Amino acid sequence: MRYNANPWQSYRQAATKTATPGQLVLMLFDGALRFLDKALAGFDLDDPLDSNLAINNNILKAQEIIRELNASLNLEQGGEFAVTMRRLYNFYDLQLSQSNLKKDPSGVQLVIRLLSVIRGAWAEMLTGRSAHATETSTLDAQSVTPHLRGQFESQLALQAA
Repeated sequence: MRYNANPWQSYRQAATKTATPGQLVLMLFDGALRFLDKALAGFDLDDPLDSNLAINNNILKAQEIIRELNASLNLEQGGEFAVTMRRLYNFYDLQLSQSNLKKDPSGVQLVIRLLSVIRGAWAEMLTGRSAHATETSTLDAQSVTPHLRGQFESQLALQAA
């Protein structure tokens, strides 16, 4: 057995292995937001090389996470909710690509703002789910969709504009 000298890395590995699927999605949201924050900080660096590397590398990492979230959607079982999420993830990916290409922070800022809303709603849904875990073993997707629909519709309106 190999000893990991980095306790934080060991903790993250253990947390990932023991997390529920819902918690894993929350971890992915957190990771994407963390990379986007680092990319945003790259816009403030004075050295052009450091700035471009920070922006590009962190946007690419965030896009990988967003693309993985997108690819994991089950459009058959998820219905309208999954279709809406697919459109949002595609919109986020496009905004980040344009931001990276033009070295313009506005797309990163927009995705951070919108993804933070989804992350917060997801965390709230998980909290509600764990509070009712003794009553039911599965979450009714229809009860979550109306709660989140208003938030997602406002984000889709931004996409159409």
